[in-house]
Amino acid sequence: MITQLWKKKGAQVLLALLLLTGTPAMAQHPPFWSDIQRFKKADSTQQPAKNGILFVGSSSFTKWTDVQQYFPAYPIINRGFGGSSLPDVIRYADAIIFPYQPKQVVVYCGDNDLAASDTVSAATVAARFQQLFQLIRSRMPKVEIDYVSIKPSPSRAHLMPKMIAANRQIHAFLQTQKRAAFIDVFTPMLNKDGQPRAELFIEDRLHMNATGYAIWQKAIQPYLKK
Repeated sequence: MITQLWKKKGAQVLLALLLLTGTPAMAQHPPFWSDIQRFKKADSTQQPAKNGILFVGSSSFTKWTDVQQYFPAYPIINRGFGGSSLPDVIRYADAIIFPYQPKQVVVYCGDNDLAASDTVSAATVAARFQQLFQLIRSRMPKVEIDYVSIKPSPSRAHLMPKMIAANRQIHAFLQTQKRAAFIDVFTPMLNKDGQPRAELFIEDRLHMNATGYAIWQKAIQPYLKK
C-alpha cells in the first residue's frame, strides 16, 4: 500500500514537472534538428526533382535565399543550415543529401568549425571534409562533389591563416579525386592588401550582401553541371 502511494506521488511530481517545463526531459534533440524538420516539411509539400544541384553547408548558403535567381538555368536545391559545421552535415546526410539523389553536391562548410574552438586545426577541417566526401562517394559514386573555399570575413580575419591552410589541404585532396573540384571564392574576396573586402558584407561583418554573392556566382557557375 505504501509502495503504491509512493509510486502515485512520484507520478504526480513528474507530471507537474512536465507541465512546468512544457517538454519531456528525454525530448532533447541534437543541434539543428528543427532546421532539418523544416526541410522535411517543405519536401512533404513539394519534393525537389531528382538530378538537381544540391547546395549544402552553413549560413552562407542559408542566407542565399534567392540563389535560384543567380543560376536560373540550373535546378538548385538549397539545404544550407545556419551555424552548422562539417560534423553536422555528416550527421544529417541521410536527411539533407541522399534523399534528393542530386547529380552534383556543392559544399560550403568549415568556416564555423574553425570559429568554434581554438583546438580545431586546418587539418581537422580537411579531415572532416574528407569524411563527408567519402560518405557521399560511397553512396553516390558518380555524383560530382565540389567544395567552395572557406571565405575570408572581416569578423574572422584572425582565423585567416587557418582558413588558408584548410583551403590548401582540401584543394590538394580534391585534385586527387575524380568528379570533384575546389572552387576558390577566397582570393576574389580580398583587397589589394590581402584583407577581406568589407564592402562585400552586411553589418555583422560575417555574412555577405548581394555584391559578395555576385562574386560567388561568378566563381561557382563555371563548375555547375548542365
